[in-house]
Amino acid sequence: MQTYGNPDPTYGWWVGNSVVTNRSSRFIGSHVAHTGIISFTAGANTLWELARYDPSVPMGHQGMVSINHLASIGIGFDEAGVWTGAGVATIGIFHLIFSMVYGGAALLHSLVFSEDTQNSSGLFAADRPEHRQAARYKLEWDNPDNQTFILGHHLIFFGVANIWFVEWARVHGIYDPAIEAIRQVNYNLDLTQIWNHQFDFLTIDSLEDVMGGHAFLAFFQIGGGAFHIATKQIGEYTEFKGKNVLSAEAVLSWSLAGIGWMAIVAAFWCATNTTVYPEAWYGEPLALKFGISPYWIDTGNMDGVVTGHTSRAWLTNVHYYLGFFFIQGHLWHAIRAMGFDFKRIATAVQNLDSTAVTLND
Repeated sequence: MQTYGNPDPTYGWWVGNSVVTNRSSRFIGSHVAHTGIISFTAGANTLWELARYDPSVPMGHQGMVSINHLASIGIGFDEAGVWTGAGVATIGIFHLIFSMVYGGAALLHSLVFSEDTQNSSGLFAADRPEHRQAARYKLEWDNPDNQTFILGHHLIFFGVANIWFVEWARVHGIYDPAIEAIRQVNYNLDLTQIWNHQFDFLTIDSLEDVMGGHAFLAFFQIGGGAFHIATKQIGEYTEFKGKNVLSAEAVLSWSLAGIGWMAIVAAFWCATNTTVYPEAWYGEPLALKFGISPYWIDTGNMDGVVTGHTSRAWLTNVHYYLGFFFIQGHLWHAIRAMGFDFKRIATAVQNLDSTAVTLND
């Protein structure tokens, strides 16, 4: 967190990140706990939606958001390709179990392990050869070699997740709205096509192209991850490379920017694309409107819609507005990371008020 040169800063209770800034094990624990919360929410909501699902009403007209995604990747169908919800409960229960595992790990990092992985003792003592690897993940905010090492591992995990998705589509199959059935999809690794889709991705209507993009991204991320793990800072660590800016506050700002941008892109994609977001599961495409800010409205017949809006409308608008506020958080923390103290604004306003009072007197 930004200290503004104060060697012993204090923060309010609402500044949750301040308790993990220089405590790498606590920082990891907070991440794991967050993952556990997400896993629990996904599992619980999946089971809740499955319990209230009415087969006589289109899924997209029931406000569902979890089982729709499972249907899109081919989970919940019988051997004849008919939606039955088969396997959905298992997915939900697994998420609940995993959430408990994540929660236990978070408690260990918060209550048992050393606050700093480099100074770990006991169960994961840094002086024990088999556990010295833990010290390598100490977060040194102004050390580019440390940051690039950790970034590399994140990229590899993302790449592996992309490979899993591509192989799932190739071996198991996913839902194709063009034929209204599950089919196996081989990736189209055409680099020219992938490049062209950077500019018209909202209109992609080929699942092969979708999988090709994920396959390329997997290769790119794993290659980038290996590069970041194997390489060190090249040349002098200059202002251009982030010196005096590479900090916990800056990393937080970049994370918020990435999440915000992805949420906004997902909103536009969900609103119009019916290949990745089939009408059968999400409802009809939306129309973009402008008021105080952009918003999307339903275009189909809303008779019988349980929640008043289709699943597509819920997902699109929530993604857009969350993305918008994430971007604002990015700007806030990025400006703070560059050294600006927002308290100066309040001080300046107070000085203006004092000056006005003096002049009036």
